[in-house]
Amino acid sequence: MKSWIGVASALIAGVTASAALAQDAAKGERVFATQCKACHTLERGGASVTGPNLYGLMARKSGGLPGYGYSEAMRRFAIVWDEKTLANYLRDPKGDMPGTKMVFAGVKRPDQLADLIAYLKEATQ
Repeated sequence: MKSWIGVASALIAGVTASAALAQDAAKGERVFATQCKACHTLERGGASVTGPNLYGLMARKSGGLPGYGYSEAMRRFAIVWDEKTLANYLRDPKGDMPGTKMVFAGVKRPDQLADLIAYLKEATQ
């Protein structure tokens, strides 16, 4: 009996944690518009402004968009962008990648970060 209670408790905790991190791409679009759009474009063939164009971001190697002047840190970091690496970077760019030239303090709210990543996954395909 005790083992079933433990399993049930773990399942409930897991569902609660998943619900807390539910991703909403529509909300993420608003986060992008207020925190990212001034420096980044998303459309295929879009211009690199202050920051690089983000089209095709997921599965792209950091520092890998031709024609954009990345920092040495970004080129050297050489990771592949996915949900986890992007979340770590966007939470605290300078802490995650010392030497990056991105002048952004990061997305501190976990819900906004999850929503932003959901939006970027859709909008950069």
